[in-house]
Amino acid sequence: MNYKTSLHGIKLFAFDYDGVFSNGSILLMPDGTQVRSASVRDGFAVQWAVKQGLQLALVTGGKEEAVKTRLGKLGVQHLHLGASDKLSVVTDLVNKLEIGWDEVAYMGDDMPDVPVLERVGLAACPQDAVPEVRRVCHYVSPFAGGAGCVRDLLEQAMKPRGLWD
Repeated sequence: MNYKTSLHGIKLFAFDYDGVFSNGSILLMPDGTQVRSASVRDGFAVQWAVKQGLQLALVTGGKEEAVKTRLGKLGVQHLHLGASDKLSVVTDLVNKLEIGWDEVAYMGDDMPDVPVLERVGLAACPQDAVPEVRRVCHYVSPFAGGAGCVRDLLEQAMKPRGLWD
């Protein structure tokens, strides 16, 4: 399958957070909070994609409100934290948006993402995803999690549509 052909028909771009928007590292603070880093370049691509009319979703097992706040400020329309069954969450989105599975791109990096990746029209992952994820993906970004993989996918989707420049 040529992933570039699939990109044209994608109506929903859904992403995991840890290991995709972040490098997967968590700093544990003395007060018990968890701190993650994220790429501002990925953030630019997300807010630009939203301004261009693309539908974006976050589907993560994490429950950090700071993640929800950041992506909400970037304009991500569908924010799902604490998702223990990611396939169920994406199924609900597919039904709510009245789109087909072939119109969904999902980017994940670890085992909880595999059921969704096996179902969507375009399965993508960062360069440093676990082998089990890389095996089921149509596209492996040359960029690692937290280092531009989100921008890579969105940019590739927007350029042929004339939405990037």
